[in-house]
Amino acid sequence: MDYHKITLGSKSFFSLVIFTILIENSSWTVFGVNGDWGFESTVEEIENHLSHASTHHGIYDLQVREDDDWQMVQKQGNQFVVNDQPFYVNGFNTYWLMVFAADQSTRGKVSELFHQASSAGLTVCRTWAFNDGQWRALQTSPSVYDEEVFKALDFVISEAKKYKIRLILSLTNNWDAYGGKAQYVKWGKAAGLNLTSDDEFFSHTTLKSYYKAHVKTVLNRVNTFTNLTYKNDPTIFAWELMNEPRCTSDPSGDTLQSWIQEMAVYVKSIDAKHLVEIGLEGFYGPSAPDRAKFNPNSYATQVGTDFIRNHQTLGVDFASVHIYADSWISQTISDAHLQFTKSWMEAHIEDAEKYLRMPVLFTEFGVSAKDTGYNTSFRDTLISSVYKTLLNSTKKGGSGAGSLLWQLFPDGTDYMNDGYAIVLSKSPSTSNIISLHSTRIATFNSLCSTKCKWGCKKKTPLEEFLYHDDL
Repeated sequence: MDYHKITLGSKSFFSLVIFTILIENSSWTVFGVNGDWGFESTVEEIENHLSHASTHHGIYDLQVREDDDWQMVQKQGNQFVVNDQPFYVNGFNTYWLMVFAADQSTRGKVSELFHQASSAGLTVCRTWAFNDGQWRALQTSPSVYDEEVFKALDFVISEAKKYKIRLILSLTNNWDAYGGKAQYVKWGKAAGLNLTSDDEFFSHTTLKSYYKAHVKTVLNRVNTFTNLTYKNDPTIFAWELMNEPRCTSDPSGDTLQSWIQEMAVYVKSIDAKHLVEIGLEGFYGPSAPDRAKFNPNSYATQVGTDFIRNHQTLGVDFASVHIYADSWISQTISDAHLQFTKSWMEAHIEDAEKYLRMPVLFTEFGVSAKDTGYNTSFRDTLISSVYKTLLNSTKKGGSGAGSLLWQLFPDGTDYMNDGYAIVLSKSPSTSNIISLHSTRIATFNSLCSTKCKWGCKKKTPLEEFLYHDDL
């Protein structure tokens, strides 16, 4: 069979994928027997089986429900693992899930989104576990919470589990949206503190105590839908200290480094089971001047972050990087965006392997429809480029552990679109690229043990499919 001619929508294609997942390692033997075996009859049998199978959770239902034991994601070296199997990630961001779940009129959109994401094979969602002092705030003032909004977060977590989607939960924001560090400073001022900069969030003892109290409350929360304490729930993939922390008042990076050290250890002191990441964009700082050439601009070295130094901190389990060529390089679409994306990713994967010895997850990437020269074809090319770079790492057993699109929306939420939203039902070409990458990742996760690398396998037709350039 010519795997180059397989189309994503073909029934036989999905049958083949599920067949390889179901038979796991034995598939390598089957494909290796002179290339001659009862393929057509096997496909027919699988198609008959699939015609009677539930499709509620998409084509990946068989694979994810093969074992109902829902275990924590762990880290072994530079890989994520679940049940001693690799767990490479294809995921997405939808930051506003808690707020939508807090309103019965929009709660259904949370379920709809998880259903669509699961059907595309996406396995991890990053979302906010904070809303500080804003409309529908979770935390209305320091250590004071709206129980109905907390129940909404409970719902998001319980609903994610139904669709076998794991969550990266971010604990506060560098930016003003949803409150973030600016709101903590406002609370401090209201309490009589003499504060002159939002960056004092990282250094003032009282503000740090506010943040720690929030961390403690969230991690010890008992879910009203599942009765599981958050810190014991395998649905949660990882805790993120902050979305895109920056401390421009101290470009040396010392202030932010001290905060990361304190907070990573604090999270681990409450919850030693879950993984922890910082939430960084990935900018190189003073500790690695030879890597500054990979930064998108000179300003990136002055924002108080330091990718390598920050991630060498005790308690930090994996690296996070964001990719926004259209924000950092130019808002006019060009091939320079693709070139930057590739070099940016390869540099961070190399650092994760050589210096950090941990996985790196590209936790935000995308392109805005508001950019000059934007079209869907460019978005597809960018996404394909990110996926190809990751696969090149995966097949060598490298640190490139996955990526999360910014961002996925269900139908009827266009009014929330910041320009980056992808609605799968309205974007068939993009949806196909995402689903194909999910299939490749799911097949790899199912076929290999943690010690396996694609490089150790004999060339097979399946492997050619997994790493064919034509996405």
